[in-house]
Amino acid sequence: MAIELPDLPYSMSALSPHISKKTLEFHHDKHHAAYVDKTNAAIKGTALDDASIEEIVKAAAEKGDQGLFNNAAQTWNHTFYWNSMAPKGGGKPKGDIAAAIDDAFGGYDGFKDAFSDAGATQFGSGWAWLVAKDGKLEVRKTLNAETPLTEAGVTPLLTMDVWEHAYYLDYQNKRPDYIATFLDKLVNWDFANENLSKA
Repeated sequence: MAIELPDLPYSMSALSPHISKKTLEFHHDKHHAAYVDKTNAAIKGTALDDASIEEIVKAAAEKGDQGLFNNAAQTWNHTFYWNSMAPKGGGKPKGDIAAAIDDAFGGYDGFKDAFSDAGATQFGSGWAWLVAKDGKLEVRKTLNAETPLTEAGVTPLLTMDVWEHAYYLDYQNKRPDYIATFLDKLVNWDFANENLSKA
């Protein structure tokens, strides 16, 4: 059973003006779709043909199959990223995630500084993450397709894509402006709370 490109959890124009319809059309319909297609081509006729995307990512990492890993992990990372944003999102969190952030970072401002720094200092392409590990929250950054999904005992809570194609049409080379907008206007704390409940 082939991996499918998931629909966005909102319309192409729902994140505008923070992320434009044009950016989402390129990012979802071209970049994400290409990762899905290449993953499907790589698993066709193999033991992973009926596996979930999570199983494919982990199997590729264990086998050291970098080609499959890059495409499968990017497929998973992008789906997670779309859900990490919401129309009218952003700002300070509420619920369990707020208390966990206070405990781990000394408050929202401490988290915001750590997450912004992770996104801004990720050299080249990659991702910034909020994860739960051993009952504590951590901010991570990963290069290219790397993902915390492959690490035992770690639960990804939300992610921000810092590959240039995620923001360049709207922000050009101003990655810090994109990061600030992600946190202030887009981040989906309900999704982070849902993931925290599974950690």
